[in-house]
Parts: sequence; structure tokens; C-alpha cells
Amino acid sequence: MQRKYTAWLVAGVTAAAVVAGTGYGYGVVTTEPPTGRKTTADDRAYVYRIPGGAHLSPNRLARFDLIEDRDGDDLFVLGDATTAAELIAAGLRPKIEQRIEPAPWEPPKRSGQAAVLSEAVAEETYNGGYRTVNAQYAHLDQVSADHSGLATVIDYGDSWRKASGKPNGYDLKAICLTKKQAGDCSLTPNSTKPRFFVQAQVHARELTTGEMAYRWIDYLTDGYGSDATATKILDTREIWVVPIANPDGVDMVQQGFMGGNSGQQWHRKNANHSHGSTCSESSFSGIGIDLNRNNGSHWGGAGTSTDPCNQTYKGPAKDSEAENKALQALYRKLFADRRATGDSTAAPADTKGMFVTMHSYADMVLFPWGFDDTVASGNDAAMRAIGKEMARLAGGWEYGQPGEILYDASGSHDDWAYDDLGVPSFTWEVGPSSGTCSGFHPAYSCQNTFWNQVKPMLTYAADKAATPYGAGTTPPPPAGCTATNGDDVVIGDNATVTSSVTVSGCTGTASSSSTAEVHIKHTYIGDLVVKLIAPDGTAYPLHENTGSGTDNIDRTYTVDLSSETRNGTWRLSVQDTATQDTGTVDTWTLRL
Repeated sequence: MQRKYTAWLVAGVTAAAVVAGTGYGYGVVTTEPPTGRKTTADDRAYVYRIPGGAHLSPNRLARFDLIEDRDGDDLFVLGDATTAAELIAAGLRPKIEQRIEPAPWEPPKRSGQAAVLSEAVAEETYNGGYRTVNAQYAHLDQVSADHSGLATVIDYGDSWRKASGKPNGYDLKAICLTKKQAGDCSLTPNSTKPRFFVQAQVHARELTTGEMAYRWIDYLTDGYGSDATATKILDTREIWVVPIANPDGVDMVQQGFMGGNSGQQWHRKNANHSHGSTCSESSFSGIGIDLNRNNGSHWGGAGTSTDPCNQTYKGPAKDSEAENKALQALYRKLFADRRATGDSTAAPADTKGMFVTMHSYADMVLFPWGFDDTVASGNDAAMRAIGKEMARLAGGWEYGQPGEILYDASGSHDDWAYDDLGVPSFTWEVGPSSGTCSGFHPAYSCQNTFWNQVKPMLTYAADKAATPYGAGTTPPPPAGCTATNGDDVVIGDNATVTSSVTVSGCTGTASSSSTAEVHIKHTYIGDLVVKLIAPDGTAYPLHENTGSGTDNIDRTYTVDLSSETRNGTWRLSVQDTATQDTGTVDTWTLRL
């Protein structure tokens, strides 16, 4: 990643002459020097680069709001104008990376759960298009009503405000999506269909994640019966989605955008103020407990804070928060406990299920252990392989344990789910580290870009839920069940072309580890959508508008074709979705 025009801060802070960087997508960038002192006139947020931060003791940075971002060995801190002096006092040499104006004022909307989740409520938005908590909940009800054979809404608990009898609290809601049969969507861990669980907006300010959950729900339900992938997923899997895991916190954020305290736009934690009611709301401070540091798996370790005002405050005790207690109870109702205790103990090879918690931002796929990157889990090889493929599908994200590519963080949801249940668990950091679509509050128009990255990851994860650790896969394809087409096919602008092979003389169904070796000459592969079409018409996505201006596709894709018979005509479909760049299907080989 590349960021330009940063300058060293000097001890006096006020003397620094700084030019802003390339942009985090938070709002209007300004170029005035920081005052070094918080005033009513300077309510901007500041992003500071910490050179060499990855090599520092976690305790040196624990009091600051570390962003989920890393550039080489540099880490980044979110704060205000006064944070510079605090960083220098801590012996650090920060650089100003970005100064961010608060979002424009909007008329306030309701706070707390609406009595009636009507169609009008479903259209409530803030900050350019992001759905309010009530809009997300109304959407769940609409989906359940419109697709009663596919969707079931579950109330799995109460937020801290509601559980504590405080005003403006919320129910905690999930939706189960599947082609319903007897016993589906039951709150028992013995489901006949493998389950894939997705949760979003654990950290309230990470707006993109709720939007990705919203689109995932619509893709599956609206696509059932017309989209082959969505249909197959709902026929064979149970998909569970929690679009807003921290509704009280999100309520605070949306009020910060809609006429309330602008500092609440940066709220990360839940709304539990019983351990720090005087904490100011700003880009580096706030009430509440960090739900992603409060889980009981290695609670209180690296990457957590004991300061109630700190954005990574771990809470007074492990698993103390209403939102986490409810989530953990839901996890245990959906997934059987398959893993014995011990950091290096593996879950068995026949474990089913998949767990993803979405965060932002850094374009990363993370997996356990998060508390210490020097400790490998018992299923590290399998989760690492899955993470690698997820990252590839997203267009080249980084992947690894948090401490390997970001920083150690204890008490996270993915660590807890794997630790307690053995289900393979991942954190996705959605959104780039720099540029116009980076940051916690990117322009709503950026969501189309993010969806094109996240959608193939989601469909892949759903597919892997059956045998994530490798058990039950069919053997590699026999040598004779291979077909190649070496005839050139010209790919024109805004055109779709196909190249076919015919397989005959083979028996049974194809392998779950079938491969399609594809060689396409093209000057801008970000324009291309490539699919493998089975004899029965089922489409298997291989490449979807990733790679930007990279030349040529020379790649072997592994595809689970175990539901398809080997014999028949298979087609490689290549669609060019833009103008100016053209190419040729050179050759491709299918091994079934």
C-alpha cells in the first residue's frame, strides 16, 4: 500500500507543518496544522502513523485506539488533535496520516427500536445510504414475509440497554436462510445441513459490514430459483446472519451522524456506561466495552485495555456483556462442541460448519489464534488454506493470524468460536487501507466495490461448511477424466463467449477437488467474469472482476463438482463487462 505526504511531528506539535495523506474516506481532508490542544473549533478526527509500531510492546500502544491497519511495520492510531502530544509523551514519533472533518449534519431520526417495523422504517438511512438499526430489522421482517419458505427471523436476546431497563434499547436479531424442510432452523446443534454463520457490526462504527450482511441476505433470497449458486446454497446449507451484533452502539453512531454528538460517529463499543460514565465521545474515547475484546478466550491478553474509556476496554470480567452472552448462547445452539481444551488441540476432520465475523478495514482475512501469533492452532493448516483462498477470491487480500499481518488481539469472537466449539472461524477486514474507499465511513457508493469482493468469499465459505477440515472429500479425478480445448476464442468488448469440452467414458460423479486450468490473454482482467458451466447448466464462478489492470489469467481453480456427473458437455463462459480492453481464451483443461 502507498501513502504520500506525511511529515514528522515535532515535540511542540503546534509547529508541525503537515500535508494530508491520500485519504481514509472519512470526510473532507484539511491541511491546517493541528492545534495540539482539543478545542470546540477542532472536532476533527486524526489518523497517526506509528513507525515501527508492530515491533513495540503491546502495552505501549494499549491506551490508544489502534486501527485495524498495518503498513509494513507501521501501525495506525485514531485520535484527535491532542493525541499527538500523548503519543510523543509515550516515547513515540507519530506522523499525521489524515485529518478528517465530521460528516455533514443530518436531521435526527428515532433512537431505540421502533414499535412497528414498517416498510417506511425499512427505508431509514444515514450518512448517504447506510441502514439504521431499525431499517435492518424491518428488512429481516420483510425478507421473512416475502420468502416464508426460505427465511426465519430469530430474536436471540436483548442489548445492554434493553436488558438493563435503559431507554433506547434493542432486541438482538438473527435470520436463518435455507430451503425449509422439517427441522431446519431449529436451535439445536444437530442440523442435517451444514451451517454457515455470519455476523456484522460488532464494532459499531464499521458501517460497511452491516451493508455486506444486508446484501448477502438479499442475494440468497432474491436469487433462489434463478441464480444457480444461491439456489444450491439454500438447498444444501443453513445460512445464519446477524446483521447488527451491537445495536446500541450502532444507534449511538447513527445519532452522531444525525444531529447528535459528532464524536459518536466513531463509537466502537457497546453502550454499557456502568464502568465509565464520564468518558467523552470522540475518535479515541467512549463509553462501553469492546465486544471483540470481551470474549472469554484468552481474555485480558494482548491488544486489550483496562481503561474504561479506551476503545479496546476488555470489560470488568470475561463474557460480561449482554450482547456477547447472547451471541455465545446462539453459537452453542447452532454448532456442536467438537474440540477439546488446549491451544494446540485440533477439532476432528469431520467437523462441520463455518464462522465469519466481518470488520473493517484493511483487506485482510484473519484466523485463530489472535491472542498470540507464535501459537498455532491444531487446525492451522486447514484454516490457513481456507484463508488463502478467501483472500484470493477477494482479489488479493492479505491473510494470516492477526499478529502475523496486523497485531495480536485477545478476547475476539473468532478465537472464542474456534476455542469453545472447534468450528473454523475467520475475521474479514473489509475495505482498503488507503484511497477514497478506505476508512470506517466510506462513501456509500463504495459498497458495490466491496460487495464484488465479499460475495465470492461468502459463497466459497458456504460451500466449505460441509467439510472445512477436509473429511469426506471425494478422491482426486482419475487420469482419464480430463478434457482440453486449445482453440482460440476472441473476447470482444462487452461480449460473452464460451469454449466447450465434452467428457465421455467416465463413471460416477465428479470430484470435490476437480480443477479447471484456465489460460486467458487479456489486458485488463478486472473486466472479466469467468464461470464453469456444468452439463446441467449449473454455473460455478471462477473469476469475478478481480485483478484490476493485471494482464492475463493463468490459473488453476479447484472446484467442488461432486454433485455433477462427469460425462457431458462442459463450457467455460467468459464475459467482458467493459470497453477498450479485449483478449482471447487461449486454452483450458478440465480435470473431473
